[in-house]
Amino acid sequence: MTRAQQVGVIVGLMIVAILTMLRASDPQLMRQARAVAFDEYQRIAPRAFQDLPVRVVDIDEASLKEFGQWPWPRDRMAKLVNRLSEMGAAAIAFDILFSEPDRLSPRTVMRDVAGVDPSLVERLPDNDEIFARSIAEKPVVLGFALSNEGNDRPQVKAGFAFTGEPPFHAPPRITSATPLRPQLEANAAGIGHISLNPGDPSAVVRTVPLLLSDGQQLYPNLALEALRVAQGASTYVLADAPDAPDTITLIKIGDFVVPVTAAGELWLYVTPDRADRYISARQILAAEGVSPATAAAMEGSIVFIGTSAAGLQDIRTTALGQNVPGVSLQAQTVEQILSGRFLSRPDWADGLEILSIAVAGTLLVILTTFVSPAVALACGLLITALALAASWLAFLYGGLLLDPLAPIISGSMTHFAATAFRFLVIDRERREVRAAFGHYLSPSLLYRIEHTQGALRLGGDDRELTVMFVDIRNFTEISERLAPTAVVGFLNTLLDALSRHVIENEGTLDKFIGDSIMAFWNAPVDVGDHAVKAVRAALAMRETLARLNADDAFGFGNGQSVGIGIGIHTGLACVGNMGAETHFNYSAVGDTVNVTARIEAACKDVCFDILVSESTASLAPQYALLEAGALALKGKSTRTRTFAVVGDERLAISPDFATLKHVHGQLIEAMASRSPAARKMLRVAKRKAAELPVGLAEFYRRISRRADHFLQRPAVAPRVHPDGKT
Repeated sequence: MTRAQQVGVIVGLMIVAILTMLRASDPQLMRQARAVAFDEYQRIAPRAFQDLPVRVVDIDEASLKEFGQWPWPRDRMAKLVNRLSEMGAAAIAFDILFSEPDRLSPRTVMRDVAGVDPSLVERLPDNDEIFARSIAEKPVVLGFALSNEGNDRPQVKAGFAFTGEPPFHAPPRITSATPLRPQLEANAAGIGHISLNPGDPSAVVRTVPLLLSDGQQLYPNLALEALRVAQGASTYVLADAPDAPDTITLIKIGDFVVPVTAAGELWLYVTPDRADRYISARQILAAEGVSPATAAAMEGSIVFIGTSAAGLQDIRTTALGQNVPGVSLQAQTVEQILSGRFLSRPDWADGLEILSIAVAGTLLVILTTFVSPAVALACGLLITALALAASWLAFLYGGLLLDPLAPIISGSMTHFAATAFRFLVIDRERREVRAAFGHYLSPSLLYRIEHTQGALRLGGDDRELTVMFVDIRNFTEISERLAPTAVVGFLNTLLDALSRHVIENEGTLDKFIGDSIMAFWNAPVDVGDHAVKAVRAALAMRETLARLNADDAFGFGNGQSVGIGIGIHTGLACVGNMGAETHFNYSAVGDTVNVTARIEAACKDVCFDILVSESTASLAPQYALLEAGALALKGKSTRTRTFAVVGDERLAISPDFATLKHVHGQLIEAMASRSPAARKMLRVAKRKAAELPVGLAEFYRRISRRADHFLQRPAVAPRVHPDGKT
């Protein structure tokens, strides 16, 4: 590990630690983002609506139009209760406050009229008394709201039992409540609060506090009381966490058990708002009576009475993004309990999310520092997909609310920071190497230097290479008639154009030696079909040179063309970093290199521009090859069989070349046996060669003087591999 990598890991882990601590502190922004993610889950898969015995009697616009503006006189509310009771409603819960005297009561109205006999006033009907008598002995639940003034507390109509210590400090606090009319409070079967999200700054109602506390007494909410009264239950049973005081885990109401948060809140799992949940109050109060369908819907149902009229300002926003009457959420609370479909955020969720940030962040730091940003990005995307999938499946099948955003956002920030640090610091050394050597080394060698520990170390390996030498013909004559700067310009133009084909065919440029190029294939990385790619590069060089000459790219004028000779040989060589510790070159040495240089030099004697050895020819049989003779190379005790590369694969399968190859074979046999027919065969070969697009005239003109090159035709030499096998 380099020092830069060590610093990168330390910096990355510090970022992970900061993000982990930030999640542990759970700021408001993170909580809000988490809530929005859970909203999206509900929008994708909302709770399915079921036809449960829960109804909403809606004081809607049609009801106000028929019976007059709100508030209605309470004798009308009494009539509503009587009608619902007659239809067999299991519970009647008012999501309405009755904290002030009925101002429309006849007794109240006449009391303020001057000159009216007080005794007469007292004999007038009082709507509050009428309403109080109507709810007596009926399953009616009244609501109260939180207040910031006074210290009023409502009556608690139910008892509470606890499995441990009373969790009086767990629920949201109540300091004061809107007072109920005394006679109404006394006659109600249940009293519950109607506050849906006290103290929550969000406009979206996501949780409902089923209980409030003043530190000494618990107060149930309207939906909970309605469910209790409907069952005829008298007591709530609360379970707490064994090792966590002042927490609530479950609330039991009659036959139903409700999982809640530690503060006694229910996560709302809502359905889209539906018209068949509501029945207009106008239908209940109709003078002609209630229809059989309405009566059937009310029988045995828990009925909530509230308003959807926009002017009465009891509109709330659900997790689905819908604006619904507040009474609808009270009804949905009971529906959810009856359906048994609950959402919960387990106690261990925070710990799991914090741990996932730490683990995923550490993994991404290590991958980004030691592997590559691309791999780290792929792993980051995989982590994102897994986090989303796990969170979604937990919601869909277990009703668990696990935050997918915190690990994803933290992982993205970690990856971005680690990648930026790597680019600015860790990869600086690699960029310097690439900038310094990019013009001299092949991309594969640069990659090896960048990613291999100790790649710039002296030493070499024995491996099979295909080596190429390229030389400019008559360079001495050209340089004599050009100024030095013109010679440099000529070399740059030609060598740059030719060397590109080495790189394009996955070769390694070893060096430029004056007017020559040395290149090799199959090092520093393995290259499949390296002999084929070397021959392909040579043919591309031939085409490029022809185009340069045709375009007079060198400025020599018409008729002044440049020629090259290319020699290629495949064999075992030692390749690696050669030189001194402070200045070295990645190169290849050995007999294979020497033979290649000799083959390139023999191009002059053979009068052809591309010659390959027999070992190379055996690895590239798909090209158009003609035997060029067994040459006596300088420094070699035996002759080396060579082949002229006439053209590519397409030329090799053409009828014209097939005919020439056949004739050429006959010519070689005749020359090897010193047959008089050799002269005739040579004339035929020249004629057939003229039909090809490659100039072979000089090759055949010189071949008659090289009869001794075909007298000895050695067998194919065995190929020796680096592992010692033949």
